[in-house]
Amino acid sequence: MRSTLVSQFGDPRQVIALVDAERVAPAAGEVEVAVSLAAINPSDLIPVTGAYSARTTLPFVPGFEGFGTVTRIGASVTTLNVGDRVIPIGASGLWQEYLIRPAEWCFDLPEDISETDAATCYVNPLTALQLIEALRAHFGSLDGRRIGVTAAGSAIGGMLMKLLAGEGADVTGIVRSERSAERLATEVPGRIVLGGESHVPQLRLDAIIDAVGGALAGDLIQHALAPGGAFIQYGALSGVPVPQAAIQARPDIRFSFLWLRTWVHSAGRPAIEAAFAKSFEGLRTGLFSSRIAEIYPLSRLDAALAHQADPGRDGKLLIDPRC
Repeated sequence: MRSTLVSQFGDPRQVIALVDAERVAPAAGEVEVAVSLAAINPSDLIPVTGAYSARTTLPFVPGFEGFGTVTRIGASVTTLNVGDRVIPIGASGLWQEYLIRPAEWCFDLPEDISETDAATCYVNPLTALQLIEALRAHFGSLDGRRIGVTAAGSAIGGMLMKLLAGEGADVTGIVRSERSAERLATEVPGRIVLGGESHVPQLRLDAIIDAVGGALAGDLIQHALAPGGAFIQYGALSGVPVPQAAIQARPDIRFSFLWLRTWVHSAGRPAIEAAFAKSFEGLRTGLFSSRIAEIYPLSRLDAALAHQADPGRDGKLLIDPRC
C-alpha cells in the first residue's frame, strides 16, 4: 500500500519518505480504515523536526487528522461494521492508504458531513472548543471580557474569533499582514490589528489565546494583559518559546498550555463524542468550516509540503492517499 515514513528527524520536506508498506490485517479489537482524506497541520510536521523527540518513537507515519471507511474488522469488534465512515484519532498514521486503529479510537462520522469538512473536523474544532472551556474555567462568563487571539488569520484563529463573539466577548484578532487583516475584516466579528515581533499593538486585554510564542507573546504578556488575566498557549508558530522572563514578571497572570492530545487521552470517550457532536454542528452551520487551498494526491507529497511552507498559502491543504 502507499504510505509515508519518517525514519529520522529533520526538515519534513527532506525526511518524510514515500514508501510501499505491507498491508496487515487488524488484530482483535482493531479495525482497518481506508483513508479517504487527511489534513496537513503544523502539529503533523513539528514532531517530524524532532521538537518532541523525547515522546516520539522512530520510525512513524505522520498525520493526525482525517477520515476514512472501515474495510476490515478484527475479532471481538462489535461497535463498527465494514463500510462505516469514521474519524480515527489517538495517534498519528493517516498519511497512508490503509490504517490499523483500535476500534475504541474510531468515531462515527455522520453522512451529511462532506469529505473536506470530515477531513478537518478534529484538530481545529476540538482545540477551539477546549480553549473556550479553559477561558470559562478561569473567568466564568466571557461576556464583556477583552480577549486577544494571535494568528487570527489561521483557520482556527477565525473559529476562535467567532466562538468568542458568540460568548459576548470583546474580541481582537492579531495578524501579521495587511492581506490577512483585510480578509478577516469581512469574515469574522471583532477588531483586527497588526502585530509581530517588530510591532506590538497597544492593547488592554483580559486574556490572550496564543499560537505564536516568541517575542510577540512576551511583549503582549508584559504590556497588554490586565492583572488577574489569563494567557493560554496552544502553539508556537514562531518556533520560539514564550520568554520565561515575561512569565516570571507577571505572577498575577494565569499561564497554561493546551495540547489537544493530552485532553483526548484523558477525557474519556463520552466527552470526545460530545465534542465531535459540537464540531459536526459547527460544520453544518459553517462555523467550523475551513478554507481548502488544494487537495494533493499522496504521490505528490513533495509538492504538498512545499505549498504548506509557502507563507502566501491561503487555506488548508489535504492529502488523498487513494492516488
